[in-house]
Amino acid sequence: MPSPTGSSRAEIEVEQLARLRQLIGRILGGNRFYTETLSETGIDDAIESLHAFSRRMPFTTKQQLIDDQLAHPPFGTNLTYPIDRYTRFHQTSGTTRAPLRWLDTSESWACLLDDWARVYRAAGVVAGDRVYFAFSFGPFIGFWMAFEAAAALGCLCIPGGGLTSAARLGAILEYGATVLCCTPTYALRLVEVAEAEGLDLTRSKVRTIIVAGEPGGSLPATRERITRGWSGARVFDHHGMTEVGPVTYECPDRPCSLRVIESSYYAEIVDQRTGEAIGDDRVGELVLTTLRRAGSPLLRYRTGDLVRRGEPGPAGELTLEGGILGRVDDMLVVRGANVYPSAVDQIVRSLDGVREYRVEYQTTASMTELTVKIEVDKDTGDAETVSKSLEESLRTALSLRIPVRVVPPGSLPRCEMKGRRWVKVS
Repeated sequence: MPSPTGSSRAEIEVEQLARLRQLIGRILGGNRFYTETLSETGIDDAIESLHAFSRRMPFTTKQQLIDDQLAHPPFGTNLTYPIDRYTRFHQTSGTTRAPLRWLDTSESWACLLDDWARVYRAAGVVAGDRVYFAFSFGPFIGFWMAFEAAAALGCLCIPGGGLTSAARLGAILEYGATVLCCTPTYALRLVEVAEAEGLDLTRSKVRTIIVAGEPGGSLPATRERITRGWSGARVFDHHGMTEVGPVTYECPDRPCSLRVIESSYYAEIVDQRTGEAIGDDRVGELVLTTLRRAGSPLLRYRTGDLVRRGEPGPAGELTLEGGILGRVDDMLVVRGANVYPSAVDQIVRSLDGVREYRVEYQTTASMTELTVKIEVDKDTGDAETVSKSLEESLRTALSLRIPVRVVPPGSLPRCEMKGRRWVKVS
């Protein structure tokens, strides 16, 4: 995928600065949420550099956006144009806090579809492909955007809303779907349901599974399980957010790295505690400025996503090694060690015999303890052997003794969207 204007890091940044200036020019005077801050910092559409912007512009946080919408219901003040210019409404899931409502103009929506088309092209999706969308269509943005972008590309788009997992599998086989869009968790869940229903996935024509929503799409063990369950289908990862849109797509030559769409985003990686820029390969928080979503823009938005800078792309593009490693609010400190859910997922998925798992954690006397509950596939090994093997793998990888408990088959919850495998217990 080419850079915005040419073939060098410098050219990427020249284009980004030009788009940033244009964005600021649109925001000033029209967008109540940002105009005061821009005026106070002296930032205008003549900002001299990306570095100066990062130095002078404060971060935007999700809580600020939520507070603004609560104070100015229903949509808040982060609107650059009069409300009658907006044609699209979406919102976040609100699983951990109040949902964010997000509006887009036709112009902003077209930019988002253009970025989704990049994802499809990088994944090898072409006109004539049959794309199956294995989720219910609600106010979450990703499904609608992915569906419309695929239709614009010339694909046959098959919605799977309102169906059981078994019915979705039947449709995938009957209609000859060649591309499947879902979360990594649900791709694995469909394999499990196919086994239970006696459906033969070797009959499937699915050659590409585009996943998002969880770190699993860039974890080798999870990718291998999905590919094996779907008879060799390629797993293709990407990520995005309701507030910003599609942000990355899998590097064609490095399957476990994500490439940032830098024509649409000015991305920074900062220390999650100090907010200072990280220039090396340490883990930090991804901060994004939307360069083309002018209707409801975000300037230096703290995404909460933990990432690590990878080797630059062929045109100097920013890449994220290992994809999205986790969330700032998901990391736990267990006996002095930082534990990320993605690290545990990689360990569990690397072990044959574990059908599903759940991590329970509790904090007492300022100390956090973990317990891993697993369902064991009776066809692949003895339950005690599998649990002991997992305990040893966790100890070796994390330098922690984490007890593993075997639970009855089917007793752990299954999800159609993002997996909810980490649960705090009292």
